[in-house]
Amino acid sequence: MSDITRILARAEKGDPMAASELLPLVYDELRRIAAHKMSNEASGQTLQPTALVHEAWLRLSGDASPQYQNRAHFFAAAAEAMRRVLIDNARRKQSQKRGAGRERVDLDQVDVAARTDDATLLLIDEAIERLALEDPHSAGLVKLRFFAGLTNEQAAQALGISVRTAKRYWTFARAWLYQELRGELGG
Repeated sequence: MSDITRILARAEKGDPMAASELLPLVYDELRRIAAHKMSNEASGQTLQPTALVHEAWLRLSGDASPQYQNRAHFFAAAAEAMRRVLIDNARRKQSQKRGAGRERVDLDQVDVAARTDDATLLLIDEAIERLALEDPHSAGLVKLRFFAGLTNEQAAQALGISVRTAKRYWTFARAWLYQELRGELGG
């Protein structure tokens, strides 16, 4: 059992010191994930990796009684918190723009390594939320791949599944999202 898992278990039992001990252990990893994700954002992004980590940490530690089963579960929750921060930031920026209209998205061009503008980010997030209703496992993998910048191998480890299963989820999710976005846009 790692130090992180032990501290998470203490936090689950209500130990008030656990959160202050956890942050130094996970901060560098969270900062690395945030920096990777922010490097893939469109130019003009006002949110910095440090701010993204801090916002995500506030959301994670703001839960009344966080219950993380292990290190992988914690980092999956952190990726989700970062995703929510990025989505909230994109929505805020889009609401300030003229109309914030939708545009066609080619999923073959949108990947972890691609720069993603706010409108595309929101469109993909809405589609992922619909995917989560149909297949939560595939949606969880997409969130880790797209929003946290993890590889299939890293996402598989975080989700506790085989790499082969992660690839199967990824293939299904890409096809599903393509059809969903294509139908939504009348393509």
